[in-house]
Amino acid sequence: MAALLIIFAKEPRPGQVKTRLCPPLSAEAAARLYKKFLEDILEEMARLPGLSLALAYTPDTARDFFQESTPPGVSLFPQAGCDLGERLVRAFDQGWAAGFGAVLVRNSDSPDLPGEMVLAAAQALESGPAGLVLGPSPDGGYYLVGLKSPQPQLFQGISWSSPGVLEETLARAAGLSLAVHLLPPWPDIDTLADLQAFLTRRPLPGAPGRRTYQYAQKLLAG
Repeated sequence: MAALLIIFAKEPRPGQVKTRLCPPLSAEAAARLYKKFLEDILEEMARLPGLSLALAYTPDTARDFFQESTPPGVSLFPQAGCDLGERLVRAFDQGWAAGFGAVLVRNSDSPDLPGEMVLAAAQALESGPAGLVLGPSPDGGYYLVGLKSPQPQLFQGISWSSPGVLEETLARAAGLSLAVHLLPPWPDIDTLADLQAFLTRRPLPGAPGRRTYQYAQKLLAG
C-alpha cells in the first residue's frame, strides 16, 4: 500500500501561531503568514505521486477550517496527546491502523521544503534498510520523521522544544537498533531571523514557498 504522509498543522488563529515573530509582526499578521505556510505546503505535498496525504490538526475544534482549506482527498483527524511525543505516536497509529506500510509526519513550519525530499524519505523506508528517516532542522529538532513499523518508545522521554531533540532521538533509535536514514537539513521559520533568511532563498518559479515569500516581503517592507 502507498506510504502515508501526515502534516501536523495548527489552525491559524491570532496569538496561537508563530508567536516568536510577534513583535515585530502583529498576532494577526503572523496568523495570516502561517496560513500562507499551509497553502504552500498543501499545494506541494498534494502533487507528490505515490503518497496518500493526511492532516493532523489542532485544536480539535479546527475541523471545519481545514475541511474548507484542504484539497479533496486529504484525510483529517485531530492531534491527541499531552505532548509532541504522544501526538506523534497517535498519528503514526492512525497510519498503521489504515494499513500503510510506511508513515511519515512533517511539520508546517517549513513552507519551502521541496517535495522531492519527502519522496526521498518515503523511498528510503520502502526500498532501503532504514527503519527510521529523520529530516534535521538547524535548531536541533527535525522537520520530518518516518517509520515503517510502530516504535512508540522512540518518542518517550524526549526533551521536546529543546536543541537536543534530534540528538536524543538518534540515541533512542540506537537503543532500539533502528537503522536511520538522515535527509539533508532544512530550516524552520520560527523567528524574525529565520524569516529574513527565508527571503534570501527566493523560490524559483514553480518551487514551493511562493505565497509565503510574497506575503513575507509585503510584511517586512511595511
